[in-house]
Amino acid sequence: MDHDYDSFKKNIYDKTGIDLSLYKEAQMKRRLVALRDKRSFSSFMDYYRYLSRDKELLNEFLDRMTINVSEFYRNPARWAVLEEKILPLLLDDRQSLKTWSAACSTGEEPYTISMLLSEYKGLSRFSILATDLDEQVLDRAKKGFYFEKAVQDVPKDKRVRYFTKEELGLKLSESIKKNVTFKKQNLLSDRFGTDFDLIICRNVMIYFTEEAKMVLYQKFSDALRKGGILFVGSTEQIFNPALYGLESVEPFFYQKK
Repeated sequence: MDHDYDSFKKNIYDKTGIDLSLYKEAQMKRRLVALRDKRSFSSFMDYYRYLSRDKELLNEFLDRMTINVSEFYRNPARWAVLEEKILPLLLDDRQSLKTWSAACSTGEEPYTISMLLSEYKGLSRFSILATDLDEQVLDRAKKGFYFEKAVQDVPKDKRVRYFTKEELGLKLSESIKKNVTFKKQNLLSDRFGTDFDLIICRNVMIYFTEEAKMVLYQKFSDALRKGGILFVGSTEQIFNPALYGLESVEPFFYQKK
């Protein structure tokens, strides 16, 4: 048994509320060993001793464990399904949408939703909540500044309409930013809101243990209104959605029964 790492997990939980035992251990430990060694600490105990007093080290740790990789319209075919099949389903009996982008990273996902909903006919109003564990990425998301690679899949007309070219990248328009509310949240321990029409949580569940996934899928289901949709990542198919009161309506889209 690795007492050094076990003590580190306990200390991190006591300080931040983050339960590292709910993440796949081999994957998480490998990343954190690399980070610890990069900073030249010989043990996790030494690493934690400095991390607990140094905000820069703590932020670096949070950034590494949350794996912030995101792009606008990531997997464009899935966004086409959302626009052409899922939104008509959700708006069949209403004209407003309450949406949540969970583990939103640097904002590409919630801003993609904002662009899509801003132009959707028959939608009178909508709200978008975007949450993440890492305050640094939330600060970056609020700025709305991106490099070219992040916007490569944005349709050309939307790039022209919603982005302004700057010297080092692209600035997103205020008309899209204003629709998104950012908030810090720990998916594993914090309470969820309720009555969401659409919850998007993609490419995050792969980092959690099977037990943690089961808890999260139930929490997501409980946060949806009846008929609401959970949209997951392309490697995160739910194999027994009925267990959580959900049913598959399209690949990677699950409706609350």
